[in-house]
Amino acid sequence: MAPVHLLLLSNLFFIFSLFFQARSSLSSINAILPLKVQSIPSGPLTKPPKKLSFHHNVSLTITLSVGSPPQPVTMVLDTGSELSWLHCKKTPTTPSTYDPLHSTSYTPVPCSSPICMTRTRDFTVPASCDPKKLCHATLSYADATSVDGNLAYDTFRFTDSNLPGVIFGCMDIDSSSNEDEDSVTTGLIGMNRGALSFVTQMGYPKFSYCITGQDSTGVLMLGEFNYTWLRPLAYTPMVKISTPLPYFDRVAYTVQLEGIKVAGTVLPLPKSIYEPDHTGAGQTMIDSGTQFTFLLGPVYTALRNEFLKQTRNVLRVYEDPNFVFQGVMDLCYRVERSRVGLPVLPSVSMMFRGAEMVVSGQKLLVKVAGLTKGSDDVYCFTFGNSDLLGIEAYVIGHHHQQNMWMEFDLTNNRVGFAEVRCDSASQKLGIDL
Repeated sequence: MAPVHLLLLSNLFFIFSLFFQARSSLSSINAILPLKVQSIPSGPLTKPPKKLSFHHNVSLTITLSVGSPPQPVTMVLDTGSELSWLHCKKTPTTPSTYDPLHSTSYTPVPCSSPICMTRTRDFTVPASCDPKKLCHATLSYADATSVDGNLAYDTFRFTDSNLPGVIFGCMDIDSSSNEDEDSVTTGLIGMNRGALSFVTQMGYPKFSYCITGQDSTGVLMLGEFNYTWLRPLAYTPMVKISTPLPYFDRVAYTVQLEGIKVAGTVLPLPKSIYEPDHTGAGQTMIDSGTQFTFLLGPVYTALRNEFLKQTRNVLRVYEDPNFVFQGVMDLCYRVERSRVGLPVLPSVSMMFRGAEMVVSGQKLLVKVAGLTKGSDDVYCFTFGNSDLLGIEAYVIGHHHQQNMWMEFDLTNNRVGFAEVRCDSASQKLGIDL
């Protein structure tokens, strides 16, 4: 599940070029969806994909339809979550809902089903049996959001592609920390490595996405691809453990962070500080459901101090001990509103096993909407302290994945990435953002 959903970006739009891999009940399907995410096929491309629009907002979202007859829904794309789910109860804060009573293909999962008894093993709260003997699930997230409801089957539809029998949760909101998102989305589509995630159910060997920077558009590809214009990806292996540990998410996209450097200065910390401990705390997860990047306290403090040191002559610190951006980000700056662009800033490089991700330029600071001090705007550092979130993990959020081609290779258990202009990549794919 996503460790946190901190949504702040605005008007992020994705376009999914989706190609659906054939499975036992499906013939080969090629489709490109309008989403706040985009996807492509597993296997050779035999005909151009159909286009679907998709959107992305502070969270990445995809638009599709569910049920018979189809009901349009907008779902947050989350590589940190397993179970896909939809709001099934309309409330003042969740006006966008899916109504199972109006779908003839909706089928609830009984609690006696093997799906309920065995395939929910990675849920943080075990599935249970409700009074109607239906499979009941409760999902909770680190941002204090929780949803509660029943597992069910229904048909998911992308343009003219029908995917019958997709397992999802028909949920009510118990509590939410983001009513703005709830008001415009219908649910969440889980993309981690769990048994009930969408990508696992559909049998995709890999998926990729590319998020642009300024206009927040992007593309999501589901399946295999081979493009000569895409530079070689740098790969880092996924970390997998067989023994359950209390603080280790076994179905997350976990990689091994080995160090961080600011410009050419490596933070003077031992490699062991980046490794999970005997409880599983300290894993590094790549998560599209989290906006910014969060580091464990000692590493964050070292990075904060070094970044302050290297920017003291070009940036003016916002001195307000009572202000913490989104409650978790405590390094902010005052920048003259009349200034065109940010000053040249030192890059921050995250060194993974076998690969290095460089964060530079405008990805290092985010403008705080609606906050000004005199003639200055306020910008905050886009790395935060995991300790303030209450999570024992390193989380690489989607803001630092902008203008990166991100590939999740499930067959070879690795994550690959390369810098690319995502708007140009979308044009090369024939996608109109």
